Amino acid sequence: MEKIKFTFEDAGESVEFFVLEQTKLNGSVYILVTDSQEDDAECLILKETASKEDGESIYEVVEDDTELLAVSKLFEELLEDVDIEI
Repeated sequence: MEKIKFTFEDAGESVEFFVLEQTKLNGSVYILVTDSQEDDAECLILKETASKEDGESIYEVVEDDTELLAVSKLFEELLEDVDIEI
């Protein structure tokens, strides 16, 4: 499982997440990440909002309920053995 580091610009702190899956929906890139490899871990769905020239991407947490529901169902289908509770 790939591990990536996110830096929160407003707080200036970094956090590492494990990337469970990545997908595209309606032209937008989404990633499903978790802070733990344990069962019943908390997860976040992040949406790529921009990509810098140096290869780094900028992501935001998906907060819109309709968008979150649609993307979570897509991730559940891709991962088969994962249930995402919103």
